[in-house]
Amino acid sequence: MPRADFYLIDKPRFRAEPLLLVCELAKKAFAGEQPTLVLVRSHDQAEALDELLWAFDENAFIPHQIAGDDDDAITAVLIVPPGVDAADRPLVINLRDVCAPGLFERVLEVVPADEAERAGSRERWKTYKAAGFDVAKHDM
Repeated sequence: MPRADFYLIDKPRFRAEPLLLVCELAKKAFAGEQPTLVLVRSHDQAEALDELLWAFDENAFIPHQIAGDDDDAITAVLIVPPGVDAADRPLVINLRDVCAPGLFERVLEVVPADEAERAGSRERWKTYKAAGFDVAKHDM
């Protein structure tokens, strides 16, 4: 059964820099040898995440890149801005306002602390549940 995990940002360090949570999730995925797509909201967010993945943990090396070239298939963590196609992967980290497209075994929904931005996550929860996903919530 596919799984959808909702990570609700709550801790001060993640409130201050929500992309840090994405880095932690990507680090865990890479350690577990799970090829991962990160669906970002914009090209600016893709670039910010790309930079943060290099700098957030001096002891971690997470092979990653922004999608769009020949190395996409062999890169462990692929950052995918809107309008860029990427092959399906078993794990998806979703930062967008809509459910993750494609075929995957698990999706990690990163939900902002701001209440106004959480409304869409409730709809995505219902959509995944209706599609037969095992759905869980984690306060971060």
